[in-house]
Amino acid sequence: MSAGASNEQETAARAPPALPWSVRLQLFGLVAAAGATMRRDGTVNRFIFNLLDRPVRASARPDKRFGVRSADVDVDTSRGLWARAFSPAAPPPPEASASLPVLVYFHGGAFALLSAASPAYDAMCRRLCRELRAVVVSVNYRLAPEHRCPTAYDDGVDVLRHLATAGLPDNLGIPVDLSRCFLAGDSAGGNIAHHVARLWTTAASSAAANPIRLAGVILVQPYFGGEERTKAEERMDGKVPVVTKRGSDWAWRAFLPEGADRDHPAAHVTDENAGLAEGFPPAMVVVGGLDPLQDWQRRYADVLRRKGKAVRVVEYPEAIHAFFLFPVLPDSGRLVAEMKAFMDETSASEVAA
Repeated sequence: MSAGASNEQETAARAPPALPWSVRLQLFGLVAAAGATMRRDGTVNRFIFNLLDRPVRASARPDKRFGVRSADVDVDTSRGLWARAFSPAAPPPPEASASLPVLVYFHGGAFALLSAASPAYDAMCRRLCRELRAVVVSVNYRLAPEHRCPTAYDDGVDVLRHLATAGLPDNLGIPVDLSRCFLAGDSAGGNIAHHVARLWTTAASSAAANPIRLAGVILVQPYFGGEERTKAEERMDGKVPVVTKRGSDWAWRAFLPEGADRDHPAAHVTDENAGLAEGFPPAMVVVGGLDPLQDWQRRYADVLRRKGKAVRVVEYPEAIHAFFLFPVLPDSGRLVAEMKAFMDETSASEVAA
């Protein structure tokens, strides 16, 4: 059997599952909003997109669905950098630690779209807060193309510095353990989480006197790439939702420095020569079997292993890109359970050490 025939059969066998109508409707809206606002010249029609993605306000009053309160944190008003912090309203059970871990989250959106106040991410972070029993800090980093690489990475590092010096708002009412700080992100946010972890662990900010210690990094279908087209990118282009070669090319042109190609270190993190500090934390990498970016994600995990870093790969064979945004999908619930296990086990191993 030829390689081409094998690929065709694999594509047919891995066709998108029958998604619930609610998911199909939301995916249609997401793709339509992106298509209507991402211009061919590499800019974004912010006015139109903001009409379609109406922000959700933070609220000190616990919501009825998750029992979570939220507060916005100004990090640097001069550049519009802020974050949204979520905390459980109910006190921890008696057998649990009084202090909760912190999960610093970076949203997806091709580096150019969405925000910490987007309805999908506000709801997801509330869910993570409740299920992980953690304080979640969702970073509203500045977007491309107005703010190109490395702006989002610098914003992430500055949010960590702000947490280290100013802490969290008092009205959240929950003590946190900054020595159990996890970074997480999906898609473009997964890319950002990796680079923020890399910068933080190689800079003076990670010195012993700093209260923040990165206990782990969780990359959910991270957005990596290169000039090479991988087999999954070629095989799945136009056959699965969300990610396409054309859309990825637009995102990288908008995000990377002017004149850079997709082999730039921001995108091509599978370069064996890329350095990682000794303190780079254990990583969990989530891969979807119906995600065109999966080959890059597996290569990333392999590079971490070869560099002697602890890494756990979690695969969902039937998962499309961005599956985690839809709680109705069973794999979304499984992912949250895997994240909880990773955080608990990583914290426990550090205590034992």
